[in-house]
Amino acid sequence: MSDNRLFTSVETLNFSSPVLEKLKLSGINILEDFNTFTLEELRLLLQETFLEVLPILKNFAIPRNLQNLDLSEAVINILTELGMEDFQDLLQTKMAVLTKAFETNPLAFKKLNDLFKLYNHFPSISSDKEYGSRDYDYFKIRLAAPEEIRQWSYGEVTSYETINYRTYKPEISGLFCQKIFGPVVDFQCACSKKQVSIKSQFCNKCGVEFTETKVRRERMGHIELQTPIVHTWYLNSSPSRLAILLNIKTKQLEEIVYYVSYVVIDPGKTEFKSKEIITETQYSEALYEFGNTFLALTGAEAVKKLLENLNLEKTIKVLRKSLSENSKQKRESIIKRLEIIESFHQSDNKPEWMVMDVIPVLPPGLRPMVPLDGGRFATTEVNDLYRRILNRNNRLKKQMLQKAPRLIIKNEKRMLQEAVDALFDNAKTSKKNVNNVEKNRPLKSLSEMLRGKQGRFRQNLLGKRVDYSGRSVIIVGPDLEMHQCGVPREMAIILFKPFILKKLQATKGIDKKNANTIYEKMNEEVWNALEEVVKEHPVLLNRAPTLHRLGIQAFDPKLIDGKAIRLHPLVTPAFNADFDGDQMAIYVPLSLEAQAEARLLMLVSNNILDPKNGNPVVTPSQDMVLGNYYLTIEEKKDRTINSYDAAQRTAEHQYKHRNEGAFFADINEAKTAYQNKEIHLHTRIFIKPQAINLSFTEEQRQKYLMTTLGKLIFNDILPPSFPYINEPTQFNLDVQTPDAYFLAPGTNPKQFLKKLPTPKPFNKKFLSMIIACFFKQMKITETSKMLDHIKNLGFKYSTIAGITVSFADINTYSNKQKLLQEVEARNIQIETWYNDGFLTDAERRRLIINEWKTIRDEIQEGLMKEFKQDNHIFMMSESGARGSVSNFTQLAGMRGLMNNPKGEIIEVPVKA
Repeated sequence: MSDNRLFTSVETLNFSSPVLEKLKLSGINILEDFNTFTLEELRLLLQETFLEVLPILKNFAIPRNLQNLDLSEAVINILTELGMEDFQDLLQTKMAVLTKAFETNPLAFKKLNDLFKLYNHFPSISSDKEYGSRDYDYFKIRLAAPEEIRQWSYGEVTSYETINYRTYKPEISGLFCQKIFGPVVDFQCACSKKQVSIKSQFCNKCGVEFTETKVRRERMGHIELQTPIVHTWYLNSSPSRLAILLNIKTKQLEEIVYYVSYVVIDPGKTEFKSKEIITETQYSEALYEFGNTFLALTGAEAVKKLLENLNLEKTIKVLRKSLSENSKQKRESIIKRLEIIESFHQSDNKPEWMVMDVIPVLPPGLRPMVPLDGGRFATTEVNDLYRRILNRNNRLKKQMLQKAPRLIIKNEKRMLQEAVDALFDNAKTSKKNVNNVEKNRPLKSLSEMLRGKQGRFRQNLLGKRVDYSGRSVIIVGPDLEMHQCGVPREMAIILFKPFILKKLQATKGIDKKNANTIYEKMNEEVWNALEEVVKEHPVLLNRAPTLHRLGIQAFDPKLIDGKAIRLHPLVTPAFNADFDGDQMAIYVPLSLEAQAEARLLMLVSNNILDPKNGNPVVTPSQDMVLGNYYLTIEEKKDRTINSYDAAQRTAEHQYKHRNEGAFFADINEAKTAYQNKEIHLHTRIFIKPQAINLSFTEEQRQKYLMTTLGKLIFNDILPPSFPYINEPTQFNLDVQTPDAYFLAPGTNPKQFLKKLPTPKPFNKKFLSMIIACFFKQMKITETSKMLDHIKNLGFKYSTIAGITVSFADINTYSNKQKLLQEVEARNIQIETWYNDGFLTDAERRRLIINEWKTIRDEIQEGLMKEFKQDNHIFMMSESGARGSVSNFTQLAGMRGLMNNPKGEIIEVPVKA
């Protein structure tokens, strides 16, 4: 850039009025005046108009002085050492030089990159990268110019033919042509000549290059279109970028592109205006009347002409000026258009490149044809889309040479546009190209190959395949400890292969090759090595979808037989897993750092709290809850049973608890009595507090504790600092065992038991409270052990309980019929009031619905009162193991009001 150009007046640079006004007020009349300010000062002076001035600053490399670029002293010193005198020298320097100079100071290099981003400048890369190189500075996705597409190409594809069905060789100039895309066999041409050469050589007869066949995955071809086509991504996307850019309605633009309407380019002597949309009839009449004195085009040619005539700089100024003059709704549409136009103006893309004269052809290695038995071929669907384009393009070329009627030419052009649309995005086209076999399924276009979970980006580029990983169905492992998972031996032998090889090399003193030979034999030595390497080596288990941190956790592997991964039943809530066929992935951390991280941060026994609320996420459920509920039930001897076989069941109950109020020295004595059937788990007994290793007051230690054997067994898993838990209350858990359960010496135990109320068993909610309290007081490892004990007790005593559901457990509410008669009488009274005109239909409906809702609640309340404590359905509901009160009300009470298909409540309920 010559110095003379810096004396150019700012008024000649097409700045908007607000910018010119601010520049003159700041004393900037020529470009040289910019050099008297720093970048920061220019930002403050120009404020929101700074971005409009920025392209000029870049084009003229202003401010010239490096000191005025707001760079740190360290950056300026390095640039000065490189021999740079001004900003112009910096912009002309290659990235490789800058990268090397700043390799010891990445912070300074970041500041320099920030300056380049501000100026939208990307220094050229000095070294050419080879195919497949992972050494790159940045990627840029942009529109391809027609010349670039031709440069990529190794030849024009003119024939729709693919492979000769006789010779199985690619056809010349076809979609798999060896001359364009490279040989099918390494260093062998189409004539079957072989020649291994370092330099590129071509066959004199067929013109095929002697090279490796892998080039067929790299080399592209191209198709020269007989008429331009509009890229469907910019036309049919929502919102349509082309429609916004040209300020034409999307519907009208589609009519132009698909040859339904015309757009006036030059009105000439006609009454039409420039860019006016006219119909076929209007065009024909004007052509008949005015001849060729005006110009109106249709199809992609018209769109390309409009884009070429678009003056971006002028349009930007007009739009910026109109921002302050229009309503809010119009401003929004102007801003959208301004964003697109400025993006084109600031980049090296041209709007007319959205209309294509030439389209690239993918390398055949990415769209293969595979021969099958019987002379048939399996082909990629993209090949069919390319064939359609070539067929229609060749037919159009032939008809244009024959000077066919305008209507036929227009139809062929439209068909070519639709064929190219289908190639780029067959899902969005109005006429989808479908397969002959599967009539209802569109062919897979280039967009389908890129988009979505199975697309090129997410499946191949972003998707990772992890070595030493596996997947299997999960089943329950009730014998596992909380930090363990069961890994099938057949899976583990492959997952831990590198560690087994290392172990074999160390123990037998052999090299890797011999160790691999022994490993492949899968003999006893290999299985013994596996047993050793899995010890203290954590594995990661993951269940998709991984919605939170606990979706992937570490476990200590335990080798098992079978083919399914075994999981501790308490960890399933964290994974949101169950044992109905769910699958989980398993990964082996390889490095010592990964193993340490897995053990310290991700081990399941260290993650027992939910991150979102701090509550235990490993709460027992279902069988475990039911077993602990059953274990902590307390029953009175003199209870009368009113259900089926009442007399017999009452006698059995009293015999079972015949030794109620017995005294025992310790838990072992009580267990012996239970084994001899002298007492039951639920029988109320007395025991000395000194025999229990838990916290009691001194006064309580002088008395006898009333409890049951089941509660003694449950409390045996608690640490000494805990109080003895005899009832499910917060006071008992946080403070001490209530004094009401202690019998003073000399007191009549029979009278004491008669006055003492029966506490409720421990349900799911109270078990969660115990776990939370335990976690606050004890270490994580101790909490994990306690959870295992709760799990073991739950499974053991739910098995002993043998709780099932039978018809005898479903007791219909005794007062149901009486309540139904009462509500029906009240509903008759409501109907009478409605017929007499005292109520509207809406009021009548609301009152009737409320009556039925009230009666259902009464039946539910009465039903739960009549449920006995030993009723199995009641126990499942009350413990929190399964079901709810509402379920049992519908089962044994009444179904109640229902909804119709519209979601409205039906007035007549289901009474059964």
